Amino acid sequence: MTGRRIVVTGAFGALGAAVARAAAAGGERLALLDFAPAPPDSLVADCGPGAIVLPGVDLTDPAAASRAMDAAAAGLGGIDALLNIAGGFAWETLDGGDPATWDRLYRMNVATASNACRAALPHLRASPAGRIVNVGANAALRSGAGMGAYAASKAGVHRLTESLAEELKGDGITVNAVLPSILDTPANRADMPKADPALWVSPTELSAVILFLASEPASAVTGALVPVMGRV
Repeated sequence: MTGRRIVVTGAFGALGAAVARAAAAGGERLALLDFAPAPPDSLVADCGPGAIVLPGVDLTDPAAASRAMDAAAAGLGGIDALLNIAGGFAWETLDGGDPATWDRLYRMNVATASNACRAALPHLRASPAGRIVNVGANAALRSGAGMGAYAASKAGVHRLTESLAEELKGDGITVNAVLPSILDTPANRADMPKADPALWVSPTELSAVILFLASEPASAVTGALVPVMGRV
């Protein structure tokens, strides 16, 4: 798998940065995309001088997504794998909640993934082993109170993954998604101070599953929604 050309969206966040670091450690060539204006200093150093860094990319805009994927492909000499890490979360009950939250999470989770996939497809079709890996959520399989908008948006990611896998079967491109439970991130630790993070999924653990699905040996896996539950 060494030397594959990988685009990571949401690369400046906790999970995206973990995926990028793990890929770089494995010898992959990276393009790091994020809506944020600048990456963490350590991320660029960890990913090496050859990493393509594309900040300020609004993947909810199809034209911006297209420009970013073209720039990534130009910098890397093509794209072998697209890892859609970009997304967002909000806990909010329907009663008394803001209807705009549903639109916002749809844009952050579904639109970013679909726009990135569409923009990357011409480049992935040119790869001998094109891969797309999306990030869904276990919460979208059976939701709970306050999780409606988030679960609905991640369910959209699941259906996008399944549909696109069928669409691209003839192109040699696989499309899969990981479905984590609770990620062990600083934000989740702050939001749930009484929980035991040892039971959660670490970004390193989830990165390993994502990178396997992005690898050439994973060619027989497509349309899969892979639960990554930790000990939850």
